[in-house]
Amino acid sequence: MIVTNEVFPTPERAQAFFSAEEDGPFCMVNLLKFKEKATYPDGSDPDLSGREAYLRYGAAVMGCLAKVGGKAHFSAQVTELLLGEVEDVWDMVAIAEYPSRAAMMAMVQSPEYQAIEVHRLAGLAGQLNIRTKLMGAPG
Repeated sequence: MIVTNEVFPTPERAQAFFSAEEDGPFCMVNLLKFKEKATYPDGSDPDLSGREAYLRYGAAVMGCLAKVGGKAHFSAQVTELLLGEVEDVWDMVAIAEYPSRAAMMAMVQSPEYQAIEVHRLAGLAGQLNIRTKLMGAPG
């Protein structure tokens, strides 16, 4: 198994994801890996950790989720691995629910989201996004 954390999907993957047939609500599982130190483009907050920068994003993204009918379900620090093996364990797990692909697209294109994404980019080394559907749900 190859595991590659990324900060953005490739244009092809994003196009395929957002143009796929709508099939209702879904949850996105986010496996997050942080930079040791935050890296803001303007050089601000050089002593801030990547985790702290990302938590700024996390606090602000709640409002963006709510505006498109989504919600955060869970977020927690990863503390250890019991089963399986990966080269480097993620730092945090977060689960967000979206009512549709279109709602997620609307959120990431909104001016409010664009304004807070600087914190995500400053703190995030990479992540996996895993789209999930509730068992027995339509689609």
